[in-house]
Amino acid sequence: MADSPNCDLTLSPLQLFERVTEQGEKVRALKAGKAPKDEIDAAVRMLLSLKQSYKTTTGQDYQAGLPPRDLVLINNGTTKEEDEDFVDPWTVQTSNAKGVDYDKLIVRFGSSKIDTDLINRIERAIGQKPHRFLRRGIFFSHRDMDQILDAYENKKSFYLYTGRGPSSQAMHVGHLIPFIFTKWLQEVFDVPLVIQLTDDEKYLWKDLTTEKAYEYARENAKDIIACGFDVNKTFIFSDLDYLGSSTGFYRNIVKVQKHVTFNQVKGIFGFTDSDCIGKISFPAIQAAPSFSSSFPQIFNGKENIQCLIPCAIDQDPYFRMTRDVAPRIGQPKPALMHSVFFPALQGAQTKMSASDPNSSIFLTDTPKQIKTKINKHAFSGGRDTIEEHRKYGGNCDVDVSFMYLTFFLEDDDRLEQLKQAYTSGELLTGELKKVLIETLQPLIAAHQERRKQVTDEMVKQFMTPRKLAFEF
Repeated sequence: MADSPNCDLTLSPLQLFERVTEQGEKVRALKAGKAPKDEIDAAVRMLLSLKQSYKTTTGQDYQAGLPPRDLVLINNGTTKEEDEDFVDPWTVQTSNAKGVDYDKLIVRFGSSKIDTDLINRIERAIGQKPHRFLRRGIFFSHRDMDQILDAYENKKSFYLYTGRGPSSQAMHVGHLIPFIFTKWLQEVFDVPLVIQLTDDEKYLWKDLTTEKAYEYARENAKDIIACGFDVNKTFIFSDLDYLGSSTGFYRNIVKVQKHVTFNQVKGIFGFTDSDCIGKISFPAIQAAPSFSSSFPQIFNGKENIQCLIPCAIDQDPYFRMTRDVAPRIGQPKPALMHSVFFPALQGAQTKMSASDPNSSIFLTDTPKQIKTKINKHAFSGGRDTIEEHRKYGGNCDVDVSFMYLTFFLEDDDRLEQLKQAYTSGELLTGELKKVLIETLQPLIAAHQERRKQVTDEMVKQFMTPRKLAFEF
């Protein structure tokens, strides 16, 4: 792309924002490396030119870490306000029965698509078939995954970080998605993993006591442990617990807090003047596990171990902020892999809610409850009558049973057969729902059995700060 400012006026506000940020980092790197003066001057001129383009396009001055506010609005090709997708860490809204337009979200968030080339490179690196979540585009977007693979191929270590906001005692199948994928990543790359339970966040945002939030954290930890994580390679921590015991963790929080302004967090997260100061400072707490020095017991105090964060795309604002701050506090930027949203039973345009037992399949549901919920509540892409369905076929793009099978049915060939049969009208909605029921019932029953084996002592082992089975 040409570097002239005239060209930059054709870019979107977010693309311009990313260009200015990159150029600012380039200037800092040149200065730090004591580059020739004319080279630094040329880079500074380009930076000033980009900032002017940004101001012309947005009507506002560039502020580091503060993307343009329309960042979270993704227009689905219409002018109606109600036809826009809205995504932030607490709200996901779309009027489209197919769900959020993820290609537009990639453009708006300025991330990169996980394409065939990257999936093939991952396959070569690990020497085995990529996870179905990669094959099927469930993890669809990334930041700097190439760097992670560079490090791995050069025998340099990295670590994984993911998390869970414990807002209720029971988790649903959608909550398993990042943990299923993270467990696979940990096994194929053989790296340490830290899992943050943001009980402090839930206390700040919801009507919970600190005791209840911490209790939920420990209960959720049991479900996470039941996914099969290795206690010798995994550290699970509650913010309410760990924050007070780790000097490294709190020091990183303070560094992030110093380098992010109130205006920036208002712009990124939409905080208002009436929000409590705990909410405003919380993003720094979610940022801190991205830095290896937050876990001196694991990384032996080393600050240069890069982090990879598998998470749903709605958590990206936290880590855009983190990536902006990282170079200014002498830390490597975390890399990310983003997943799509898990749809509610009622359809991809509605949000699952822990308070609505019919919006999803919960990990505590009995086989009968699973069957009833799917038969009664799973949104169908089928036709109104059997005759119409046989003639015109079903729509897999909006059918929730098919969407759920995309997440949980391992066999690619079987999934493709079901898609062809349903689209042609050969397979009826009730028959497709039956396949989903027969897929989820044993999966949930097996999870429940493993969870029964998780004792309080095991939870304590996972949540005790300690050295893991790696040398740094």
